[in-house]
Amino acid sequence: MCGICGEIRTRGDVRLSDFWEMTRSMQSRGPDSEGVFAHGLEHGSMAFGHRRLAILDQASTSQQPMIDNELGLGIVFNGCIYNFRELKSELQGKGYRFFSEGDTEVILKAYHAWGTDCVRRFKGMFAFALWERDGGRVVLVRDRLGIKPLYYTEGDGYFRFASSLPSLLAAGGVDRTLDPVALQQFFSFHAAVPAPRTILKSVKKLEPATILTIQPDGTKKTERYWHFTVGDRSGDRRLSEQEWSKAVSDAMLAAVDRRRVADVPVGVLLSGGLDSSLIVALLAKLGHGNVRTFSIGFESVGGQSGDEFYYSDIVAKHFGTEHEQIRIDGGEALGVLPDAIRAMSEPMVSHDSVAFYLLSREVAKRVRVVQSGQGADEIFGGYSWYPSFLTANDATRQYRDAYFDWQQDDLRKLLSDDVDEDHGTAFVESFFARTAATSAVDKALQIDAEIMLVDDPVKRVDNMTMAHGLEARVPFLDHEVVELAARMPSRLKVADGGKYILKQAARSLLPAEVIDRPKGYFPVPSLRHLRGEFLDYVRDVLNSPAARQRGLYRSEFIQHMLDEPEAEKSPKGHSRLWHAALLEAWLQEHAI
Repeated sequence: MCGICGEIRTRGDVRLSDFWEMTRSMQSRGPDSEGVFAHGLEHGSMAFGHRRLAILDQASTSQQPMIDNELGLGIVFNGCIYNFRELKSELQGKGYRFFSEGDTEVILKAYHAWGTDCVRRFKGMFAFALWERDGGRVVLVRDRLGIKPLYYTEGDGYFRFASSLPSLLAAGGVDRTLDPVALQQFFSFHAAVPAPRTILKSVKKLEPATILTIQPDGTKKTERYWHFTVGDRSGDRRLSEQEWSKAVSDAMLAAVDRRRVADVPVGVLLSGGLDSSLIVALLAKLGHGNVRTFSIGFESVGGQSGDEFYYSDIVAKHFGTEHEQIRIDGGEALGVLPDAIRAMSEPMVSHDSVAFYLLSREVAKRVRVVQSGQGADEIFGGYSWYPSFLTANDATRQYRDAYFDWQQDDLRKLLSDDVDEDHGTAFVESFFARTAATSAVDKALQIDAEIMLVDDPVKRVDNMTMAHGLEARVPFLDHEVVELAARMPSRLKVADGGKYILKQAARSLLPAEVIDRPKGYFPVPSLRHLRGEFLDYVRDVLNSPAARQRGLYRSEFIQHMLDEPEAEKSPKGHSRLWHAALLEAWLQEHAI
């Protein structure tokens, strides 16, 4: 897990002083070492940078940028290829010789052996840029589920990419104009802006499961190399519930096992919910002794508990893990808010961002790799609104009413610019029209797994863990698990309060008290109920000279929310005041 960046110019030279700024801005993603490779072209130049977090093969032979002079290839790579040893053995059988023990070199050899089709063989999370010395071609790739980020910007004669949006800004020369379509999507989709858009008009993100090829003359081509469709298959309809349950258990066991590969200890972020608890159970089944587990908790506010230690303690005791409760007071959460916001590649409104930031800060002092339970709700139908789709006739309307934090009429009250078009609804309509999923519930599961998952929980975990050089692995997003869940009948997922089949698969592994508990979240009550110093922080952000000069919001509606902080809530109970304040705070922290 690292930070990567690069710049390709079809004329002129890369300004290395600016390029070093871009590379060094990702120090937290790769605190162990850094490297830059620059190369002159016939009619331009290119440079590639890397910040390393050493998890596999900590020797210098795995430093990046990695150059294979024998093959004429180079690479910068962020992520982990979990099946790299199997691929390495296969490549050695083809006559390839290796000079390192990690997974980076395996990508180079695999590309030489199989071309861009090599990515279909990779099991893991990855974003990489690979270049050909002789042909001058550059290939950028993002993993199937978008676990690893890759942002880019381009202009007259240049193309620049990086693992984070702020890193692109650090090199200078990037237009910082807001994208009005993305702005609406940000408010509609709980801060998730679907790729390729970002909140900035000039910055894009490579879509998941995508190969972007850049030719020496600057022409580009994209290819989607993996698809999945939510919906049952006729050949699977004979499978019993018990057979589905076993298939889920087997797939998750393999996914957790793959994510043990490391040359450093691996821990678990244990919330006490079904998902992270199941990971602990599967590690125990695999014979992984002395598992280190970590939970975080905050003080209660407004009658809402700020921790789930009761359940995480049950799991830790049941499996004999080396468990740590990390207790955080509200004042400390407020103190790190600016740091957590600076760590966001894009503005993220979920209250648990600061929780993940603080948890990652403490966990990184103890281990360098953790497994985490993100993705289970989207893949196995765990959210409360999914059952309503079983009988829905209008999937778009049902999704909008269940999911959107802000409807178009709400945004007309908030935003200074006219809101003539409903870009949030338009995106959902377009997505549902082109997906192969047929029923309303399958359409909802498809958009959440393919779009919202990537740019909300997955991005949040990546940004907050990597802010402290901590690598997070998410077994529920193993692509084979996703493919299995996608073809499972929706009733087996959304029944009985959600994640029915996952609960059944867990019954032989976990205490019933953990499986049948009410659904929990990663609570930060102080941000859900804005009071005291937290409300003062929000007021200062929204009344600051920078906010007034920007004029993004209608002042009378902002004042209404500040006067009545609990008055404006989304359908899911999220604070709209915090939503507006978070975006403004993110823009200020990144000097936009």
